[in-house]
Amino acid sequence: MSRLTFWITALATLAAGHPVADCSSKPPAFFLAGDSTTAINGGWGNGLLAPLKSPAWGVNIGKSGATTASYSAGGYWANVTKHLRDNVDKYDSYVTISFGHNDQKSTSGVTLEAFQANLIKFANEVKSLGGTPLLTTSLTRRVFPSNQDHNATDSLHDQRLAAIAAAKATGSTVIDLNEASLKYVNAIGKKAAQEYNYGDDKKDTTHLNPHGEVVFGRMVADLIIREKPCVEKYFTPNKTLSDEIWNNQPA
Repeated sequence: MSRLTFWITALATLAAGHPVADCSSKPPAFFLAGDSTTAINGGWGNGLLAPLKSPAWGVNIGKSGATTASYSAGGYWANVTKHLRDNVDKYDSYVTISFGHNDQKSTSGVTLEAFQANLIKFANEVKSLGGTPLLTTSLTRRVFPSNQDHNATDSLHDQRLAAIAAAKATGSTVIDLNEASLKYVNAIGKKAAQEYNYGDDKKDTTHLNPHGEVVFGRMVADLIIREKPCVEKYFTPNKTLSDEIWNNQPA
């Protein structure tokens, strides 16, 4: 590269707000670890991956019913780390780590302290393999108390704080989906929020129907781009949807 070409590229990149030295020359790959709120058929994961532009790509390794403990014991985490080992040399590899819905259940056998420790272990392993962990707080449930149509129950508050603490302990990035999704459903209200509910009867307030997958997948994409702006060019933009989300309009 000539010196002139370098500086033209550098100035263009700086104008876009992305210092040259900060952006990898490798395209990104996204490996999604999580429970059913990430997984295929009811989670946001495929909604995140669908707008990726080649050569960027990703794999949804979410598992319905998983806790941080069962995900590891069942071999799903080993699948994540295999993808990292196989691809980290050619791709800037990101791992979203999003658990909590099942860990918090009294029958899970996972205390809040163990939950946080498991997240720390996951994040440290991703880093040791050359990947970038994205500690992604849990998608909010769309449950509203009676006569409180703009005040959804903050049922994953403790899990959110544990994920943030795990990110701080490991020097990892937080993707605060819980905060963003809770603010959004409170803003648009119960009736609009439950349009994203899973199932023909729309009574499942935890999982997402196909349109909900698109909306909250876009939300996660936008949150990642805010934290990692170099990946923006690898996502097909959807300005209409992003504007609706961040302006608190039903999408």
